[in-house]
Order: sequence, then C-alpha cells, then structure tokens
Amino acid sequence: MPRISESFDPAAVEWRHVADLSNSEYKVDFEYSLLGYDLESGRLDMLLRYGKGGGHCRRHRHVAATATLILEGEQFITDLLPDGSTKQVHRTKGDYALSAADAHPHNECGGDDGGTVLLSMHAAADGVLFEYFDENMQNPWTLSIQQYVDAWIKGTTYGEGPKQSAA
Repeated sequence: MPRISESFDPAAVEWRHVADLSNSEYKVDFEYSLLGYDLESGRLDMLLRYGKGGGHCRRHRHVAATATLILEGEQFITDLLPDGSTKQVHRTKGDYALSAADAHPHNECGGDDGGTVLLSMHAAADGVLFEYFDENMQNPWTLSIQQYVDAWIKGTTYGEGPKQSAA
C-alpha cells in the first residue's frame, strides 16, 4: 500500500488548496492531503482542512464507506434528506463517526476557527469515492480512487466537474 505521509500532523503533510468562486450559495474553500491508499482494496486515507471563516467543500455524498475523526476544530454537516428536509450534524475535536456507503448528499464546513478532519474511506468494486453536485443539486459527477491518486501523483487537485474526465 503506497504511503504518502508518515504523519497526520497538519504541519508535516503536503496540502492542496481547492477554491471555487463560482458557487453563489456558499464559499468552496478548503485544503486536503493524501496520506495513503490501496487501489486494489479501494482504501484511501486523507486529511481535510477548513481555514478560519467557514470555508466549505463541494456539495457531495460519500459513495465509499467512511470513518471520520475530528483532529482539530469543528465540522458542521447539513445532510440533504430525500424528503427535502435537512439534518444538522456538529462534530468537535475528538469526535469519531462511521458512515455506510451511499450516504446522503451534504454540505460540509469547518467552524469559525476552522477544522481538520481525518477521513478513511473504503470504496466498492467500482472504486468511486464521492459523487458531487452543482449548487442546484444537478449535473452530478463522480470521483474514483484512481482519479484521486492520479491527480495527486501529477501534483494537481482532483476533478473540477463533469467537463473533465479526470483531475
């Protein structure tokens, strides 16, 4: 299993920045770091970091089963439920959660002072980790473990949307 980092120390890993100013509903602004992966088994471990001021990641759902551990700060999640309602989740440093594959779409951000999250994901046989949506919950696109790893190796960030076949 390739290991990219020997530490989950936020000061010791390489961070990649993602920002999308085209979203008018919320500010997409976060960093991520790949810790390690196993393409054959579909396993990928990564860090996700939100800066101060509540930057969000893209609206998405986890297709892969995911373990989450809050290392620093806070994580706020708004699950978008099938009946149109929402469910709020607030996690703080030390909180741990498991989610099954095929989770609800959600919005996710850090708290006022940001947050750092460890995600350990296990994709199904097709290798898909995430499904992303535009701000209108339309035009979905997926991101596989292979696309994620390929982008990391190339030194780029992962897929920007359905117009790109990979990162």
